Amino acid sequence: MKIRSLLCLVLSLLTIGPASLSADDSAPLTYEIDLRTVREGFDGKTCWVQARAGAIPQSDDFPATVVLTMQKLLLTGSDVFYALNEMRTNDGKNWIGPIKHETLARRRLSDTREIAICDFTPGWHAKTKKLLGTGHSVRYENNKVMHVRKRSVAYSVYNQQDHTWSDWTTMSMPDESRFEDCGAGSAQRWDLQDGTILLPVYFKPKKEKQYSTTVVLCDFDGEKLTYKKHGSTHTVPVKRGLYEPSITKFQQKYYLTMRNDDKGYVSVSDDGLNYSKPVVWKFGDGEELGNYNTQQHWVTHSDGLFLVYTRRGANNDHVFRHRAPLFMAEVDPATLRVKRDTERIIVPEKGARMGNFAVVNISPSETWVVVAEWMQPIGIEKYGSNNRVYTSRIKWSRPSKTE
Repeated sequence: MKIRSLLCLVLSLLTIGPASLSADDSAPLTYEIDLRTVREGFDGKTCWVQARAGAIPQSDDFPATVVLTMQKLLLTGSDVFYALNEMRTNDGKNWIGPIKHETLARRRLSDTREIAICDFTPGWHAKTKKLLGTGHSVRYENNKVMHVRKRSVAYSVYNQQDHTWSDWTTMSMPDESRFEDCGAGSAQRWDLQDGTILLPVYFKPKKEKQYSTTVVLCDFDGEKLTYKKHGSTHTVPVKRGLYEPSITKFQQKYYLTMRNDDKGYVSVSDDGLNYSKPVVWKFGDGEELGNYNTQQHWVTHSDGLFLVYTRRGANNDHVFRHRAPLFMAEVDPATLRVKRDTERIIVPEKGARMGNFAVVNISPSETWVVVAEWMQPIGIEKYGSNNRVYTSRIKWSRPSKTE
């Protein structure tokens, strides 16, 4: 009898085990938010902006070495950026930096003109085991942005051994006039399993007002980024068109979100290169999302597609272009609409804009949204901002599954 009872118990456990796992997998995906401040402090003349991070996998207690880049901005100008700096952590708690990198600094072109790299986003490239950062170039004359200028896709590669970045350089695009002003500023890219990269870019042909967005298929050998081909191009006849695009992949389809001066747009693709006609971001009930004139980025889990964005209508009229707080909500991939009842604030606003941010996967169980309080216009510190650099750590109820 004892043996029979033991056998029954074993059979019972074998039956219950898989059923329990299945029940866990079928439960709604949830997450907790752990908001942390990496650094803070405002000198009243400059501020840290464009805070974005990449994660280098490691096998110690913490799953990744996180390399965060950011650059100083002169408050009395518009997009007047200086050299990129690095902050770094191996445990998620203690940070080294900021460390200035001369290889990511301005270069003098003449007595009055300089060129710099900006809107930089680091990302791990698994095939070459390199951290690759992409952005674009910006030109200055007498320390003011040259609005009639050539923009290029710019990039740099990180050396993990000595913690340096290579001299930033540019990727050659097809020799066509429309690509003379082409950049990958603030873009969220997608790396394919074979190591090729889907890099969203935007460009403006000569004498045209609107930017167009496309996705470029690139090769990367660990040192050089090379154009292979590009997909469909998209714009809208509204002010500056479609620009600052970001891409993700979810359940065998690719999704592209794009900035416009009046409204954010989204599109979908089967192959990552050719996209449907862009549509305005809306909530599920048909009301427009309210995002405008700033970026949106993706947070992607195998069991859910999410958008991080800013919008009007959140008691935030005092914030420049309503670029704070940062919201996160689930997207219905079938309708390309945001599920209003899932919307959460993941970084609260204290008067400063936070439209320039990035997303980095730390592990299958944790994703970070990295952002800095941009201290323009002058005087917004009265609302409590202090040029904080935040990591909003999204901790999933279950790990994301890889493809």
